Amino acid sequence: MLPKLNPGVRLDELAQCIQGHVHGDGDVLLTGVASLEQAEAGDLVFVTDSSLSSLARQSHASAFIISQAVEDESRPQLITPNPLYAFALLTQRYFLPSIARHGIADTVVKGHDVRIGPDTSIGAFVTLGDRVQLGARVTLYPGVVIGHDVVIGDDSILYPNVIVLDGCQIGARVIVQCGSVIGSDGFGYVEHQGRHQKIPQLGSVVIEDDVELGANVTVDRATFGFTTIKRGTKVDNQVQIAHNVHIGEDCILVAQVGIAGSTTVGHHVLIGGQAGLTDHLTIGDQAKIAAGSGVSRSVKAGKAVGGSMAFDYTSWLKVQALIQRLPEMRKEIQELKAKLADREATQ
Repeated sequence: MLPKLNPGVRLDELAQCIQGHVHGDGDVLLTGVASLEQAEAGDLVFVTDSSLSSLARQSHASAFIISQAVEDESRPQLITPNPLYAFALLTQRYFLPSIARHGIADTVVKGHDVRIGPDTSIGAFVTLGDRVQLGARVTLYPGVVIGHDVVIGDDSILYPNVIVLDGCQIGARVIVQCGSVIGSDGFGYVEHQGRHQKIPQLGSVVIEDDVELGANVTVDRATFGFTTIKRGTKVDNQVQIAHNVHIGEDCILVAQVGIAGSTTVGHHVLIGGQAGLTDHLTIGDQAKIAAGSGVSRSVKAGKAVGGSMAFDYTSWLKVQALIQRLPEMRKEIQELKAKLADREATQ
């Protein structure tokens, strides 16, 4: 549970932060955030649907973020077009505890010519290779391993046991959750006389600003050049991004997605959980790939696909509906065949 603010922040100040307006008493002090069900006095909650209005009335919250004012509600309301977005911004700015800066632990191992920016926090048993560059306010939790010639931008956070291997570049405000590996070798082999010869992976990884990688994500280094994840993309847990993959801005990759080598993903692409993409594809901007899909062909911009193997999403929905009727349809076909056989026998 988040610690409560003391003395709290006025609702009017919160409204100014998100350019909303207050319906009711703007002087009320808010000391925390919570869900409707768990809210206590002093808490701010968001209401995203009018159907929740009855639940909101039963809540003990002191104020609500809502898209339209509820006139018969006596408690103050912060009015904004997107309550959940506003709630996220306000929670991030006012109600999350600040990251404690503990300096550099005695057990950190540093290579030659390491450059560490101001206000950086480096936990116990972190390893920094030669020529590592850390920006300002970087946080490395215990057990992080950073290889040679790695660059990490300002305000980035690497949680315990993250590994960033040689030559990788990480931008500003990047978040990498526990156990992820950036810069592992791409999966490249050539068969010769029945054996698999490893192809050296000589490239690197570039992760741009404001990217977040979930727990146990793997981003392989390129064979040549770079594997790239561009600004603002969010990657869920246990995702595999292979060598020379390029992922555009503001994409969403849900858990257990696998993308094979040299596939290019445009901007604002949504890929559902456990979808698999084969190599050398082009996924167009703003495409959508349904969970569990197997994608073996390129997808045009704005297209929605689903199924395994994936095909047009509208057709896939029709097929799914027909599958449930297959026993009934089979019976009808058998009856029609029997009637046709009887007719032919009497002619």
